[in-house]
Amino acid sequence: MRPEERLGSLLAKKGLTLSVAESCTGGLLGARITDVPGSSATFRGGVIAYQNEVKERLLRVPAQLLEGGGVSEGVARAMARGCRELFSTDVGVSITGIAGPGGGTRETPVGLVFVAVDSAWGDRSERIAGSGDRAANREEAVRLALEMAIALVEER
Repeated sequence: MRPEERLGSLLAKKGLTLSVAESCTGGLLGARITDVPGSSATFRGGVIAYQNEVKERLLRVPAQLLEGGGVSEGVARAMARGCRELFSTDVGVSITGIAGPGGGTRETPVGLVFVAVDSAWGDRSERIAGSGDRAANREEAVRLALEMAIALVEER
């Protein structure tokens, strides 16, 4: 079973809902989730917060977290919490990073991605240091986000 199918099955079995907030993946996570027939029973929606202004205004990421840029563990955690609150879901998942091939800096190199999941019963975040290939970085972030969401839902 593919991770997105497993996540959908777990959410349905436990009567839980999910939302996502994506930056560098540009909707890829939401697309993978909605590729699964019946996903509308558990998936409420998502936000593509590509610009920091959107992260701040729509997802309520604190401005001080965004001062150093939109790529950090704190930003990812705030995005996950913000989308969960925005959509009134049980679980919020977020991805923020530098997919590449450009846009990296010394502090935030190409391939640096943070993934976070948030719920009333727990939260977690992880850092990825990707390869530098845009497609591979985005796919790795989505894979990790699905795995983290599955692990969190299994704890419920």
